Amino acid sequence: MKIFAKSDLGKARELNEDSYSIPNEEEELQLYLLADGMGGYNGGEIASKLAIESAKKYLTSNFNEIPHDRVNIEELIRSSMEYANMIVYEKSKETPGLEGMGTTLEVCLVYGHKVYIGHVGDSRVYRIRRNIIRKLTMDHSYVEKLVKEGTITREEAEHHPKKNMLMKALGCTAYVEPDVTTKGFLKDDILLLASDGLTNMVTNQEIYNVVTKDVYGAADTLINRANELGGYDNITVVIVYNN
Repeated sequence: MKIFAKSDLGKARELNEDSYSIPNEEEELQLYLLADGMGGYNGGEIASKLAIESAKKYLTSNFNEIPHDRVNIEELIRSSMEYANMIVYEKSKETPGLEGMGTTLEVCLVYGHKVYIGHVGDSRVYRIRRNIIRKLTMDHSYVEKLVKEGTITREEAEHHPKKNMLMKALGCTAYVEPDVTTKGFLKDDILLLASDGLTNMVTNQEIYNVVTKDVYGAADTLINRANELGGYDNITVVIVYNN
């Protein structure tokens, strides 16, 4: 397993409110998390870090206590995100200036030729397999709702003025219901987690082209490309190559 991760301020923001976590050499769990925070000065940065720390702590503390089948692992991921939601929500209620803060959260656990994915918000998880890039998460956004309803096309959604309006985020309400799914993760597959600072600027096809051309330098190349196109938001990329 080869891991490449990078986060960048971008060209328009004063603060990087994105956070991510990858396993170090001592950690047994292949756990990858990414969060894009929002809300007030410092609020987004605090929300994203707190969400990742809380979810990771919950998962690592409880993983060896459960049967390692699909149902139980998915339930553990769901519970870890509900726990993180509670922690962020309570922090926002008890701390002046942090009211209304929240964050997206992607949780990916690679285990036994599968990736278990938890998702809230509009950060994304992709899998590249052979010659196909597939988005494994569905944005919890207003424009995604309009696309599903048939009100606007996928192309119109790309330039919609309310493109960044979230329908669901972690930490904004007392309870959140994450999407949880399981996908195969085989040899030579590539997993990519990204905040919308990348995906709002760089197309899926261009992401695929960059990653398949040079997976080792792809995180830097993608961030540079997003900045070339405007860099309007913080940009974070985590790439996991199952070599």
